[in-house]
Amino acid sequence: MDTIVLGLFLLATFIGAVVSGVAGFGMGVVFVGMWAHILTPIQIATLIVGYGLVTQSYGIWKLRRALSWPRLAPFIIGGAVGAPVGAFLLTYIDSTHLRPAIGVLLVLYSIYGLARPVFQPVQAGVAADAGIGVLNGLLGGLTGLVGIIVTIWCQLRGWSKDEQRTVFQPVMVAASALTPSP
Repeated sequence: MDTIVLGLFLLATFIGAVVSGVAGFGMGVVFVGMWAHILTPIQIATLIVGYGLVTQSYGIWKLRRALSWPRLAPFIIGGAVGAPVGAFLLTYIDSTHLRPAIGVLLVLYSIYGLARPVFQPVQAGVAADAGIGVLNGLLGGLTGLVGIIVTIWCQLRGWSKDEQRTVFQPVMVAASALTPSP
């Protein structure tokens, strides 16, 4: 990495940290938009996963008494299946195709976040939660964005904000920990 690229990386990281800190969420979502212009998808996924482990682990420690392991298990087991597959695919997917796809995903997720649509709560079981875990792990292994799918799913389930946090935060840490470095 030459000096100019390193400088751009550090500047983008600083700006991303400020934006993420002000918004209070979405570190990976904020960073990937800037890093995609500087780094390879493999570097981006590795950095987001690493930073996610550090930042989300603190939140889990604070929530440790409220965690429901039977509720978390399907998501984590599903993520254990999806994350390695996503990381494996990352080594074969051309970055010229992956970058625009990630951009479209970020735009759609941003629109969803701004619109905040209200749905009837989805009644689903363990199998659906495990399927969401697989998809979340797959996206995490492919992009490092380990929280988008599970966060939307928790909202669709109609859980309170506290219930959502006790699911998506540990699932994000688990998905990050389960994502192998390609």
